[in-house]
Amino acid sequence: MAGGRTVRDLRRANRTAVLRRLYFDGPLSRFELGPVTGLSSGSVSNVVADLVADGLVEEAGSVDSDGGRPRILLRVAPGSGHMIGVDVGETRVRVELFDLTMTELARVERPLEQSRYEVEGIVGHIRDGIAEVLAAADLAADRLLGVGIGVPGIVERTPGRGAVVHGQTIGWDAVPLEQLLRERSPLPDAVPYYIDNGAKTLGQAEMWFGGGRGAHNAVVVLFGSGVGASLVTPEAEHGRAVEWGHLTVRVRGRRCRCGALGCLEAYAGAGALVDRWREEGGEPPRGADEETALTAMLAAAHPPDGSAPDPVALAVLEETAEYLGAGLSDLINLFQPERILIGGWAGLQLGPRLLPAVRRHSTAYALRHPAGKVTVELGRLGPDAVTVGAAILPLADFFSRGGRRPEPLAGGPEPDWRTALEERAPR
Repeated sequence: MAGGRTVRDLRRANRTAVLRRLYFDGPLSRFELGPVTGLSSGSVSNVVADLVADGLVEEAGSVDSDGGRPRILLRVAPGSGHMIGVDVGETRVRVELFDLTMTELARVERPLEQSRYEVEGIVGHIRDGIAEVLAAADLAADRLLGVGIGVPGIVERTPGRGAVVHGQTIGWDAVPLEQLLRERSPLPDAVPYYIDNGAKTLGQAEMWFGGGRGAHNAVVVLFGSGVGASLVTPEAEHGRAVEWGHLTVRVRGRRCRCGALGCLEAYAGAGALVDRWREEGGEPPRGADEETALTAMLAAAHPPDGSAPDPVALAVLEETAEYLGAGLSDLINLFQPERILIGGWAGLQLGPRLLPAVRRHSTAYALRHPAGKVTVELGRLGPDAVTVGAAILPLADFFSRGGRRPEPLAGGPEPDWRTALEERAPR
C-alpha cells in the first residue's frame, strides 16, 4: 500500500480508532461511529463484527432512530481485559487491579519505613502485591494485559535488562527493576511490565480521565516528597517526564536530596517544607511521617478552630508558594502550555490554600503572552492518579495494537539477511 502501510496495518488502525471512541465516548451506535472515526459504514460494520467476535465489544441497549429501527448501542466490554497499576511512592507502595474500564477490583498498600527505598524490599512489595490483588479478585495471571509501574527517577530502556531506573534522590543507581521483578515473578513471561517515571504516569492519568482532557499542550506537576512534571505536546502525546524539581531556583541555596545546591525540590518538596518549618522554630509531631507532619504544618498555619496562626508555618508556606510559582513560570516560558495541573499527595493537600498565591506568582515571573494563555488548576483524580496512570500504560499499548495482545517472539532460524551479514563480519 501507499506509504508503506499494509492491509494488516490498516485493520489495526481501524480497530484502534473504534476501540478508542467507544472507550472515551461510548456507548455509541454503529451509525455514530462513522463520523467520529472517519470510517465508512462498511468498515465500521466489519471492525465492530471483529471486536464483538473477540469479546472486546458488547451491546449496551438501544436508542430510537428517526423513523427507523432502534439503533443498537455498543460499548467496550469491561471484563475483556485487566491491568495492574503500581505506584512506588514516598510513603507506600500501592498496587491496584483494574478491569478494562478502569474499575478498581482490588488493592494492596505496603507502608515504607525509614529504609524505604531498599531495592529488594520494594521489589518484594510489588511482587507480593501483584499476587495478592490477583488472588483477591480470583483472576488468573495470564488474563492480564500487563503491569504498569510508576517510579521516582529516570527510566532507561536497555536491550539486555529491560527497564533500568536511575533514581539519584532515592539512592538507586541503574537498578534493573524489570529484570529483578522477572526473577521469581508471579506472572507468566507473556505478561509484560511497563515501567515509567511517576510524574509521567500521573500526567497520563490526568490527560485521559482528569483535568487534562481536551488539551493538546499541558504540563502535569507531581508535588510530593519530591517534585516532578510531565510535559504533553502533540509531539509527545503520551507525555515526557522532565526533572523539573532539580531546576536551580537559588544559587548556592539549600542542599537537595540529589546532592546539588538550590534545587526547587529543596524548597518545595514536602520533606524540605517540614525541615524548613522545623529550622525556623516550628514543632512537627515527633516521629511523624511526612504526610502527618505536613498536615500538622498546614493546621498550624491555618488553624481549623479559628485561633491565631503559627507565623512561622504561615511564612514558610507563603514562601513555598512563591518558589512554586517561579518554578511554574519557567515551564510556562519554555513550553507555553494551555494548562498546568498540580497533583501528588502534597499538591492536593496544600493546593486549596496555596493555589491562588501560586497562580499570582507564576504570572508575575512569566512572560505576559504565554502567561495570559495558561490556566493553573489542581488535578482531578486524587491520590490514586499515579496508580491509574501506571495501569494506563498497558492499556494504551493494547489499544495501539488494535485490541490485540503482544505476539510472542517467533522461534526458528534467523532470517537470510541476518545470516548473510554475520558471515561477512570480521572474525
